[in-house]
Amino acid sequence: MRPGFFSPAVSANLGRVKKTIFLYGVLIALAALVLEWLEFNYLTRVFAPEIYIFLIAVGFTVLGVFAGRRLTEKSPQGPFEKNVAALSTLGVTEREYEVLALLAEGCTNKEIARRLDVSPNTVKTHAARLYEKLEVARRTQAVQKARELALIP
Repeated sequence: MRPGFFSPAVSANLGRVKKTIFLYGVLIALAALVLEWLEFNYLTRVFAPEIYIFLIAVGFTVLGVFAGRRLTEKSPQGPFEKNVAALSTLGVTEREYEVLALLAEGCTNKEIARRLDVSPNTVKTHAARLYEKLEVARRTQAVQKARELALIP
């Protein structure tokens, strides 16, 4: 606004209007706060068991996540080193090791055959020999045991 735009009487009246608007704004905010408080009190009486059960569930969830993270922290490991001694002891050939690595990646027999340029039957044969050498029955067991023996990362 430009200075002198309003007369002095109007300018004094504007100050009172601003105070009145501010006062009404504060009163409306307080009224809304009281209404929310009353609604909260009503809801806590009507749904008290559900609220307590929810709060207990949230508490146990937070506790479980905290305990899980504390108890399962893994120490940083260095770079992977293949256990060559276990490979030679088990008698795993280089081609069987390649099949094992691709099994660990989650490849199907057809995908492994394409990558290694062999037939799917050859992959099945290599996998069967791996299962015998690792003394397992399934590919998931073979991958798990190979990781335990540090054959694959």
